[in-house]
Amino acid sequence: MPNRATARRPAPRREPGKRDPESTRRALLEAAIGEFAEKGLAGARVDEIAARAEVNKQLVYHHFGTKEDLYTVALEEVYAAIRQEEQALHLDDLPPWEAMERLVGFSFDYLSAHPEFVALLNDENGHGGRHVRASARLRQMHSPLIGMVEETLNRGAREGLFRAELDAVDLYITIAGISYFFFSNNRTLSAIFGKRLDTRPAVSRHRSHVIGFVLAALRP
Repeated sequence: MPNRATARRPAPRREPGKRDPESTRRALLEAAIGEFAEKGLAGARVDEIAARAEVNKQLVYHHFGTKEDLYTVALEEVYAAIRQEEQALHLDDLPPWEAMERLVGFSFDYLSAHPEFVALLNDENGHGGRHVRASARLRQMHSPLIGMVEETLNRGAREGLFRAELDAVDLYITIAGISYFFFSNNRTLSAIFGKRLDTRPAVSRHRSHVIGFVLAALRP
């Protein structure tokens, strides 16, 4: 029998609206990202988002407006998160070959670690990208990687490591697409080929394949 003096008591339930506005907004946004990732815009419910955040439903409307407005902010948030990590890659500090290896590995690892990003992009593509087009913040959120990739490609070409005709945007889309498809279609691919592709060994093996494949394509 546990000691009465040391037995853990259940944590008191947080009363709705007791957090400061910023932490309430943050809790709602994190809850919304989870809800939209699981159920999409059509299936997500404001009541469930409020319940996840442990706040009053009216605070959703107070902080974000409509459900569609909240969905747009959720998209902005997941894009901002990857852009922030892209900035920390510092490709220009590395030799060209090592820089590209880091880029490809990062792109793959980010999608592996953030299934909510993959899910939200899948859902938004189903809506024709209309929320992304309507967001001024997202339109201005150009990837800082493009400039770094272009500079890395130029350095590699001068050193005879990379083909000179490579385009930074084309390469970025290709790297993102190869990694994205593996995670966005993982369940159907597993079913088609009759083996699980979501296990740690399978993911690790495909990561190595993707890095090697892209680097080989860069050679003159």
